[in-house]
Amino acid sequence: MSRTTLTARERVIVALDVPDLKAAEVFLDRLEGQPAFYKVGLELFVAEGVKAIEAVRKRGGRVFLDLKLHDIPETVARAVQSARAMGAELLTIHAGGGSEMTKRAAEAAGGELKILAVTVLTSLSTEDLERDGVAGTVADAVSRRGRLAVGSGAAGLVCSPHEVGMLREALPKALLVVPGIRPAGAALGDQKRVGTPGEAIAAGADHLVVGRPIRDAANPAQAFADIVQEIEKATL
Repeated sequence: MSRTTLTARERVIVALDVPDLKAAEVFLDRLEGQPAFYKVGLELFVAEGVKAIEAVRKRGGRVFLDLKLHDIPETVARAVQSARAMGAELLTIHAGGGSEMTKRAAEAAGGELKILAVTVLTSLSTEDLERDGVAGTVADAVSRRGRLAVGSGAAGLVCSPHEVGMLREALPKALLVVPGIRPAGAALGDQKRVGTPGEAIAAGADHLVVGRPIRDAANPAQAFADIVQEIEKATL
């Protein structure tokens, strides 16, 4: 599905960043079936495994499995096959795993699952990369890793709002999924490279991953609707 055919509702991926299946079910109920896409991340998947995916799919939701796989190519390829069998549509790997790992992941995904390479976590800054011996700015690392991952078969990338415009220009066909989304005035938490929904969409994002601003809202369904409305305004 291309950017031109995605509805504003389909662009928002709601992060089920909760500790267990019971909490996930409560959160899903509070969202009143409005979202089309949900992210199942490490916290929930480690606790509940495939049950978390089944909870989303039985409600008609689509699954973004955010596991950020990073291992030897054979191990990652086998994990991708398992994720594919579970019915996930999007799956993350770390771009830092290298071209062979990415290639094997893409091959294992087939046409039913899209592999997204995480470039640089939105919690990291240039200073963080420097301490780890990575030369250049965050943008340099994102560009370098992004080009390598897409060139190795990844369907798309996960990047912050700060780099999405650069990547959209450099890789026009890549699927760009953007976390670190914060409506104006929202708390940043542990995120360092953030942006508003409208800014990210205008810069070229396909999907936005939104967690705490929806999860912690007094009315999650309304918070979701507000973000959808902002996206609609940004695409007029």
